[in-house]
Amino acid sequence: MPQQHSATYSSKATQTCLVVEDNLFDQERIKRIMDKSFQGVFVAIVSTIEQARLHMARYQTSMILLDNNLPDGTGANFAIELAKVPEFAEIPIIMVSDWPSPFMFDKAESAGVIHVVNKSDFGARYIHAALNHKPSKRLLN
Repeated sequence: MPQQHSATYSSKATQTCLVVEDNLFDQERIKRIMDKSFQGVFVAIVSTIEQARLHMARYQTSMILLDNNLPDGTGANFAIELAKVPEFAEIPIIMVSDWPSPFMFDKAESAGVIHVVNKSDFGARYIHAALNHKPSKRLLN
């Protein structure tokens, strides 16, 4: 079952950040960054791609922080899957991975992922970029 964490709410409309990450340490690190830096952003944390699909079928999602190595597939392939669905194609995605590879970068770029970041370099500036991202057409062939 997905964990639901909420950041401090402000008077602005609430946005939802879906974190797809199976490592508990990384989940908590991302949650701390969100709680410290963002008001009005609700954080939902799931551990698998299937849980992410279920969340997205039920709830509005404003942005996605996506690990690449997940128990039921790769984040890069999931990003491509989302890019093919019109209702999800414009959601900004940031891939946060331990070992970003050139192959993953290529897939992420074709899916319209706005950033691919090593977990050790991840910080609030990437979330700001996602929250302020203006959708553009994906490059899928």
